[in-house]
Amino acid sequence: MVLQNIAVFLISTLFSLYIGAVLLRFLLALVRADFYNPLSQFLVKITNPVLVPLRRFIPPIGKIDTASVVLAFTLKLLAVILLMSIQGINAGFVAIVLAVLADLIRTVVWIFMLALIIQAIMSWVGNSYGNPMASLLDSLTAPLLDPIRKFVPLIGMVDLSPLVAILLLQVVLIALSGFPNI
Repeated sequence: MVLQNIAVFLISTLFSLYIGAVLLRFLLALVRADFYNPLSQFLVKITNPVLVPLRRFIPPIGKIDTASVVLAFTLKLLAVILLMSIQGINAGFVAIVLAVLADLIRTVVWIFMLALIIQAIMSWVGNSYGNPMASLLDSLTAPLLDPIRKFVPLIGMVDLSPLVAILLLQVVLIALSGFPNI
């Protein structure tokens, strides 16, 4: 039982970290973030060994890096199958695929929520100038915040659009709660 718990922990953690890196790279490419940023280069270096060969078979569709999406989906599916086999759980293939898709969407939502929270904290501390993370966070969250800023004006010097975005992202997480969490 202890070895089973250790195996579940290690598999879920390692797969989740790498899938998160792949999805973050996908999102940064989608918003055309600075490729030469040190944090972007870190993501490129840890994901290139798998993505570059995969791109030979899976071309992008417009601005969408389909190889990253396929890699994230395949890794999550593999992690779920491994975890289910370790724990002795049986489920239908359709249920597994729906759970994997819901979990990938949850991961993207959490990436945005963490980016918004880190961005807010950095704005309070005041050390965002010259910080390589600040420009990436701005690039990542701008497509989410810009439409909200059209409806939510500044109140004094306070921008409430990140709070509204987090509330909307939380609504998405609640909507996904009907799908099993893996």
